[in-house]
Amino acid sequence: MPMNFRGGLLAATVCAGALGATAVPAGAETLADAIALAYQNNPQLQAQRATQRALDESYVQARTNFRPTLSATGSWSYSESAVPARVAIITGQAFDRNGDGIPDAGGRSDSALTRAGLTFTQPLWTGGRAAAALNAANADVLAGRESLRRVEASVLSSVIQAYADTRRDQESLRIRQENVNVLTNQLKESQARFDVGEVTRTDVAQSQARLAQAQALLQQSVAQLAITRAGYATLVGQNPGTLEPEPSLAFMLPSDPDEAYKVAEQFNPQLRAQQFAEEASRARVAGARAERMPTLGVQATLDFRNQVREEIWDRDFFTRGSSLGVQVQVPLFSGGLVSSRVRQAVERNNADRITVEGVRRNVLQGVTQFWSQLVAARANIVSSEEQVRAAMIAAEGTREEQKVGLRTTIDVLNAEQELRQAELNQVSSRRDEYVAASNVLATMGRLEAKNLIPAVQQYDAAKNFRKLRITWGWVPWEEPVAIVDQALTPWPAAAPAEKPTEKAIGPGLQPPPAVSAGRK
Repeated sequence: MPMNFRGGLLAATVCAGALGATAVPAGAETLADAIALAYQNNPQLQAQRATQRALDESYVQARTNFRPTLSATGSWSYSESAVPARVAIITGQAFDRNGDGIPDAGGRSDSALTRAGLTFTQPLWTGGRAAAALNAANADVLAGRESLRRVEASVLSSVIQAYADTRRDQESLRIRQENVNVLTNQLKESQARFDVGEVTRTDVAQSQARLAQAQALLQQSVAQLAITRAGYATLVGQNPGTLEPEPSLAFMLPSDPDEAYKVAEQFNPQLRAQQFAEEASRARVAGARAERMPTLGVQATLDFRNQVREEIWDRDFFTRGSSLGVQVQVPLFSGGLVSSRVRQAVERNNADRITVEGVRRNVLQGVTQFWSQLVAARANIVSSEEQVRAAMIAAEGTREEQKVGLRTTIDVLNAEQELRQAELNQVSSRRDEYVAASNVLATMGRLEAKNLIPAVQQYDAAKNFRKLRITWGWVPWEEPVAIVDQALTPWPAAAPAEKPTEKAIGPGLQPPPAVSAGRK
């Protein structure tokens, strides 16, 4: 773990502990700020983007099946043979070294052979193999983009939840601290009244017990806030400061669940990714069937050879050869391998097709689940607000009635406890409503940076792909070869097409016009 990030997590713990006594001095931070930081710096999101860029290369690799290949070969060899003089005279291989007409040496032969060649191969028709591989790679790339959308939605949803959790825990800590302060004053008042004989030791003990319990709950809130702040820092990359109230998400939410179902079926990234995965496996079925087809290509070779004998070097010893031909390869018998691969590809495509329906059902279930949570949370907000209002009146009335002897100390303590619990319920219900709304949007496929933070430059997953369309290795005739290979395929696979995207929904996250009561 990097030292600076480790220190940041430690700071989150220390700052959370300090909140038990004083507030953390920090600049105001909005949810849009947190999302923008996570969108630009979150490691999980950045890693997924790099994974997508790597996946883009599979499309380039598939296109190389239409491109030529050029290879060079070279070799050098040296040989030596020698025959002794006596053996040479007997066998008639002797020769005269000094020119006196008398054979006086054995035979000797030295030679060096240098060879170089170039081979150029251009596929003309692969029986549909290359076209199927290209379609599968294209579908994989499109599925990868949807997976990137899914990861983006997951990260942004986690940031929203961490933001809401931090604000909830900050509010809970404030409420717990206020409860400790009130119970401390209550204990002082009980002690003073005991000293003058108005109450008994039991009343003082009751106040002491409630204060001890409140102090323990305060420490639990401090620890919980430290945990929440660490989770926030992990996602966003920095510790939370003073967090502004969450802006409304109503501009993206549908008016009814039927609209949510419709949008989710069309734009949910997980469902769309599975649909592209099915198209990729369908293309691989066509590729497996194309293994039964012949292939056609052209090959040209150019060969240079030079042989040096007896230390003689002359260009006349160079030989050159060239050839140009058309190659046809027809598979006749593979021992059942091709048929097995076809059956395997078909069943994998069946599995992907069935999985599409399973994912669709899960998506609709998710919409139902989160929409129900949203409706329940909104109802809880109304109930908790009424509960807080009534509990405040009850607590104030109980304190006044105690002054005239109509209520006991335990009645006051119970009224205060009910008020604090009502305030905690109100904070939690508002957090639950906001998180449920974000989960609905994530399941619909709308929880994207273009909708939340339109002012921030958006990452274009297709930009890198477009740059790879014409790159090193591209030749002008590969497109006609690809068209021929696709058109003359007995088992064609439809080329995958990009699905329509939903237009950006404005105006993005805006600060709320006013801070409601209890959400300061």
